[in-house]
This record gives sequence, structure tokens and C-alpha cells, in this order.
Amino acid sequence: MSGVNMGEWMSVGAFRDGARRIVDAGWFQNAVITMIMLNGAVLGLQTYDAHADQFTTLFVMAEHVFVGFFVVELLLKLCARGGVFFREPWNWFDVVVVGVSLIPATSGFSVVRTLRLLRLISVIPQMRTIVNALFRAVPGLGTVIALLFVIIYTSAVMGANLFREHAPEFFGNVGIALYTVFRLLTTEDWPEVSNAVIDQAPYAWLYFVVVIVISAFIVLNLIIGVIVTSLQDEVDNGRWAEDQKIEQHLHDQLMARIEALSDQVAILDERVRELGGDGDPDPDRETAR
Repeated sequence: MSGVNMGEWMSVGAFRDGARRIVDAGWFQNAVITMIMLNGAVLGLQTYDAHADQFTTLFVMAEHVFVGFFVVELLLKLCARGGVFFREPWNWFDVVVVGVSLIPATSGFSVVRTLRLLRLISVIPQMRTIVNALFRAVPGLGTVIALLFVIIYTSAVMGANLFREHAPEFFGNVGIALYTVFRLLTTEDWPEVSNAVIDQAPYAWLYFVVVIVISAFIVLNLIIGVIVTSLQDEVDNGRWAEDQKIEQHLHDQLMARIEALSDQVAILDERVRELGGDGDPDPDRETAR
């Protein structure tokens, strides 16, 4: 390798090390979070017509500053991580969000600029953990949600057959009944529904008690349980990875200490031989050394 190429390689390595130190610094992370929050505040102010008319130029300048900062941030991360940058799904999310910001604001994509606020999820590790847990819970949630839909649909068909004549505004057909059962599921204004039906059919209390208990309390708690379990698994996985790093570090230190002690023992054996001693009488240990 020529001297010029070696110099270029060293300069690139130094630049990457500098970028890595900046990206990993706490102040840089805090600056990114602050800029995202300020961007959200500016986007909120733009929804007020009075502010939008008076500070149009200021808003445009702020938009350029925010976009420029986020582009520089991603470039620094790319320089610091290299090819590893594209192995992280959250980095792809950041690239897409910032890339959309580069589309002219006059286009139909201007409203998508608000997605920049979601970058708080990718920047704050605790939020990433929660979102990762939600994605991890999707398979289990699919089964529980399918069970919930079966219960809702069955309850809607049953309610339409039982109370269609008594309260057609709530159970006139299966479509209306589905919406009514969903209202029962949310426990929002359910007495209005139950009172309208019970006035005509006193036995209807049993239907409402069973539907609300099964759908609102049992099945929804199953959904919460699946999410909590997934979140716990995600947290445990992160702790396990951290423990593995600590154990590896301690192992490396221990092996280095053993190697240093072995070198000292070898030096002592050599000194003993020089002084006319027997040295290491154990052939097995000599062979191992």
C-alpha cells in the first residue's frame, strides 16, 4: 500500500472514529431529541392560521434547519456505523422519514412531514423496546383478536335474533348489532342500550351481563396479558444480551490475567535454571506451557 493510500485510509479511519464519538455522545442524543420536539412544536404552530400568516418566512427557515440537521445526523450515523447502519430496521425507518422531508412542501406529501415526530421512538431506547414488544406480540395478538371477533359476531347475531323487534335502533340487523356490541365492549354508554332493551325484554339483562363480562373483561385482559408477556420477554432479552457482554468482558480479563501469570511463571522457571535449579519438574506442565 502506497504512502498516499495509507494516509487516505488513516484519515478516513480518524473521521469515522470522530463521527462515532459524536454519535455515541449523550449530548448528541439529547440534541436530536430536542430538535424533534422543537420540530413538533413548529408543526403544531403552523396549524394556527394567525401564526401561519405572520411567521411564514420563519416557519420556512425553521423547516430548512430541521431537515438539514436530520440529514447531517443520518450522515454522521452512516459514517460512524458503516455497513452495519443498514442492518438496523430503525435506521431504515429514519431514512424513510427524513427522505420524505426532502420532498417539496408544496406537494401532496407535505403532511407526511409530521411523521418526523415518530422518530422519538427510534431515538429513545425505552420507546423502541415497547414498539419491538408490540411487534413481537403480533402472532399471539392475532389469535386473541380473532377470538374476540368471533365472540363479538356471535353476540351480534344472537342479539339481532333476540331483540330486533324490541330495539331495532340497536339490533335491527347484524351490522347495527355489531356496532352495538362494540359499544358494549368499550363500556361506553352501555346503560342506554341495555335500558332500551330491558324495558321491552326483562330477561335481556342476562345477555348484557354475559357479553360485557366475556368481551370487555376476559378477552381484553387476555390481549393485555399477551402484550405484557411480550414486553417482559423483550426486556429480558435486552438484559440477557447486556449480561453476556459483561460476562465476556470478565472472561477476557480473567484469561488475560492467567496468561500474564503464566508468562511470569515461565520467567521464574528460566531464572531458576540459570541459577542451577531444577526448573519446572513437571513435564506435563512444561508441555502445556
